[in-house]
Amino acid sequence: MATTSSTNNAANLQATTTVTAAPDASRELRAPAKAGSGRLISLDIFRGATIAGMILVNNPGSWNAIYWPLEHAEWHGWTPTDLIFPFFLFIVGVSMVLSFGSRREKGATRGRLLLHAVQRSAIIFAIGFMLAFWPKFDVHTVRIPGVLQRIAVVYLIAAVLALYTGRKMRIAVGAGLLIGYWLLMTRVNAGFGAGNLSPDGNLAAVIDRRIMYEHLWVKHRWDPEGLLSTLPAIVTCILGVFTGEWLRKPVSAERKAQGMVVAGAVLMALGAAWNVWFPINKNLWTSSYVLYTAGMAMALLALCYWAVEIRGWRKWGAPFVWYGSNAITVYALSSALGKYSVIKRVPMDGKQVLLKTWVYHRVFEALPLRPVDQSLAFASCYVLTFLVLAWIMYRKKIFIKV
Repeated sequence: MATTSSTNNAANLQATTTVTAAPDASRELRAPAKAGSGRLISLDIFRGATIAGMILVNNPGSWNAIYWPLEHAEWHGWTPTDLIFPFFLFIVGVSMVLSFGSRREKGATRGRLLLHAVQRSAIIFAIGFMLAFWPKFDVHTVRIPGVLQRIAVVYLIAAVLALYTGRKMRIAVGAGLLIGYWLLMTRVNAGFGAGNLSPDGNLAAVIDRRIMYEHLWVKHRWDPEGLLSTLPAIVTCILGVFTGEWLRKPVSAERKAQGMVVAGAVLMALGAAWNVWFPINKNLWTSSYVLYTAGMAMALLALCYWAVEIRGWRKWGAPFVWYGSNAITVYALSSALGKYSVIKRVPMDGKQVLLKTWVYHRVFEALPLRPVDQSLAFASCYVLTFLVLAWIMYRKKIFIKV
């Protein structure tokens, strides 16, 4: 997943979020979620595993020594790393429905839920923007799109659809966005020939350059979280909304798991078929990519649901529950530290080097391992560092609701 820039001001999180205490979560890992509680431990585990994956792939010791599954596909196609971001957007959709349903049962109005969604979206967008803005604070070159910014926009639009439209309308909107995006990207000539899907010649990149020329991930060229490609990303979240609605239906847990497996397989098949005409591509967030990755997310959630909610195998997922309980907070802080480590300079052998370089050289390059294993060891320790933080917050029942 292409990452945004980071920030060092954790106080900003506390100023714009709510810290709450929750019941003893260790009990939740031992007993099934209460009916109507709107909470699934399996979803918490899936969310936490996704966040852990984000941190792992974003923080190798060396970008020149990475195992291929931990790298993005060069352009068309996918690797396991390319599944992480759509998985998270899918989870956002599922969680939204469970949360809205639980709060509606307690008397919350649609208007109140929408206001909360607007506030939450603004906070997430602001955190993402500040991660990019710090430390240069240059309004002329700051990257405007980003991972958290896309999450914020997609979450808000999906929330409006979940609250104010019915299933048929959401299906129509989702289909319209996927087909419309496909037609735009393959039929419109943006100056490089109709159907040009190269990094510089595709319609999405052209639009981003014209609107945000100095504010892109790859300056003056393109951005993986750009404007036009956010449209199909909304559908990733909508498919999560449908899954959340299915999980709230009064049917057996076994049938829910089976339904997700079947639907996931169908979506993956449709995505693979569409790939022939509109290649699976994370950077362009192509329509085939939406269907394929959402189908895989659905199938994996079904597996997790079966293991945790049906079989009762929960203890193995405790570390992921810790991560998932403060997902955005942990991700933002990990990004902040990652950015700080490549800005801060410290002395080494008579010269000034980056803090990350110093740590990597002193600790990990000293290990009797191959370069790719040294790099993986660094990333793994990074994940473990934030796992400890997540565990401390969890044990102290500190849950920052971003």
